[in-house]
Amino acid sequence: MDKKHEFESGAMEATAPATRAQHAGGGGAVSGPGKRLSAKKKFAAVQRLLRGESLEAVSRDLKVPVHRLSEWRDRTLMAAENALKERERDARDGEIERLKAKVGEITMANELLYAKIDKLEGSRPLAGRRSRK
Repeated sequence: MDKKHEFESGAMEATAPATRAQHAGGGGAVSGPGKRLSAKKKFAAVQRLLRGESLEAVSRDLKVPVHRLSEWRDRTLMAAENALKERERDARDGEIERLKAKVGEITMANELLYAKIDKLEGSRPLAGRRSRK
C-alpha cells in the first residue's frame, strides 16, 4: 500500500502544473525570478508613493510586492532622517573636543578641591574672627 501511494504521488507531482494556488501566494504582483530594479528605479517608485500614488497601483505597475515597496519607502525615509541629523565635520571639531576635555579636567579638579576642603574643615563652617579692639 505504501509503494502504491508513493507511486501515485510521484506521478501526480510529475504531471501537476508548476503554478501555485491563489491562496498560496501564486497571484498578485510578484516580480519575475532574477528581475532586479536599480537604485534609481526603486527611488522613483518611492517618490511615486510619497507623491500620493496608491501602494497597490505602484505595485501592479512595477510588478513588485506591496511589502517590498513598503520596505523601500521605510528605508528611504530612515536614511533621509539620518542624513538630516548629521553635519559635516570641520577644523573646529578638533578644537571643540580639546576644550570639552579641558572643561572636564577643571571640573574634576574643583570637585576634588571642594572634597578636600570639607574634609579639612570637618564639615563645619569657617570659625568666626574676633575683632582686635
